[in-house]
Amino acid sequence: QVTLVESGGGLVQPGASLRLSCVVSGRTDSVAAMAWFRQAPGKEREFVSGISQDGRYTDYAGSVKGRFFISRDNAKNTMYLQIDVLKPADTAVYYCAGHARDYPSQSEQDYRTWGKGTLVTVSS
Repeated sequence: QVTLVESGGGLVQPGASLRLSCVVSGRTDSVAAMAWFRQAPGKEREFVSGISQDGRYTDYAGSVKGRFFISRDNAKNTMYLQIDVLKPADTAVYYCAGHARDYPSQSEQDYRTWGKGTLVTVSS
């Protein structure tokens, strides 16, 4: 069994930065590509960013390009999401997800393993 645990969320002011983390434990070899999704209040969950197993390929939703940066440290079994210049529209629960294929997908249906999420609230 594999477990994903997110951390790093919180209440921040507009313009601030945050770094979210997702730690993989258990059967870590069952997770290759990983991704971040988010769900804002009253909205459906949406793809934010994905990263390949080796970290060389990354993908971003158009709405976050230039402000969000995904990375991973396989030695630490951890994926990160650096978020800069936070906006109130970024307020959401952020989830990490993983699957066994080498490259990420933007479709949540392709991911079998999910964390429970970390809440990011952007407000003055």
